[in-house]
Amino acid sequence: MRLEGIGKTFVDARSGTPQQVLADFSLTVEPGELVAVVGASGTGKTTLLHVVAGLVQPDTGTVETGDPRLGIVFQQPRLLDWLSVRENITLACHDGAKADEVLAAVGLTEYAGSYPTVLSGGQRQRVAVARAFAVEPDLLLLDEPFSALDELTARKLRLLLQDLWMQRPRTGLLVTHNPLEAALLADRVIVLAGRPARIAAEYRVDRERPRSAEDPHLFELHSQIVAAL
Repeated sequence: MRLEGIGKTFVDARSGTPQQVLADFSLTVEPGELVAVVGASGTGKTTLLHVVAGLVQPDTGTVETGDPRLGIVFQQPRLLDWLSVRENITLACHDGAKADEVLAAVGLTEYAGSYPTVLSGGQRQRVAVARAFAVEPDLLLLDEPFSALDELTARKLRLLLQDLWMQRPRTGLLVTHNPLEAALLADRVIVLAGRPARIAAEYRVDRERPRSAEDPHLFELHSQIVAAL
């Protein structure tokens, strides 16, 4: 996946003032690589991911993804409450056996026939992660997937995502404001700063998976990322 010279400006709805979020922004994600983009609120992280997903058209520049099959996990699960958990996944992948497989992988087999309204927030987000993997994506996009959860639940889901990634490696882009999450999950961490956004720092995570959040190396990397923000 390659972004070249991406520019995007939004107009403030109240003031009518142009707000340039991205300008001449370039980034390459190698096949099989998971890149995390970290930055404070308003630095254009989600805009960048939406440009890659085709949900937002850039004003300038090019996006080269090779027309991949996309799997996307948003901040909110975005499940259809009138469909069962299994039906939500089958709607995306058109394969009941695959839906059963990914539900087993995320530990939700017993909830296959349940409706999203009876699930906890963490369980609903697990369904969203399962749905993204069920389509066997060429490119997996993760938009702060655990930011709406309490920290204990988020920790469990980060480890779950790591396990899924090891079993089903993909090319991926993770947007997060959590430096430790980025260090735990990614192969490479990009730090965004300023407006329009620029790459303030870049770190390669040279640790084999599975990784532990208690790893001193990851804590050190976390500190470096925080200092660069």
